[in-house]
Amino acid sequence: MKDLPGVLLTATIWSYWFGVGLMIRRARRKTHRLAGLVPEQPVEQLMWIVWLPLVALWIVLPYLALVRGQGLVGAVPAFTRSDGYASLRWVAAIGAVACLLLTSVCWSRMGLHWRMDVPLEGEVPLITDGPFRYVRHPIYSLSMLLMICSAVVVPTVPMLGIAIVHLTLMLLKARHEEGHLLRLHGEAYRAYLARTGRFFPKRG
Repeated sequence: MKDLPGVLLTATIWSYWFGVGLMIRRARRKTHRLAGLVPEQPVEQLMWIVWLPLVALWIVLPYLALVRGQGLVGAVPAFTRSDGYASLRWVAAIGAVACLLLTSVCWSRMGLHWRMDVPLEGEVPLITDGPFRYVRHPIYSLSMLLMICSAVVVPTVPMLGIAIVHLTLMLLKARHEEGHLLRLHGEAYRAYLARTGRFFPKRG
């Protein structure tokens, strides 16, 4: 196992989803709910059908690229061994670690209000400080960036495919969540929309 960027990426992805599991467990112990592990709204239930196998593949594919190194699933293209792309893979692997660390900051800020879905009932506070001061969906932004880093380190056809699906799902989920919060918080959320960007800080 000489592919150190691949090892670093695999460890990062596994740590990321282990962190998600800890967040679910923490919320479960305090609220006796599964933190949206099973979505309540029909739109998100449809997304979840796609999301579950996508996450499983995201966890498995970098590892298979390390241990198999051949076939459609495990073979990393030959161009990744060039000096230029090898350096790019290191940048992406380190970027993935940064995404994990920054996501943990967002998780910490959300605390017990963190959920994986948009609930039908119950209080959904409007968090507008910390990382959320500039970006409405910093966790989604970092998840998208982590996926892009994954596709750079492991540019196989399956990984590129799930990257495209993942980015699409994040966009749909963010838009759905914004609609829900706008109905819930009204003018306060409208003002928040005006001064923040969806995935990146707003210019000006």
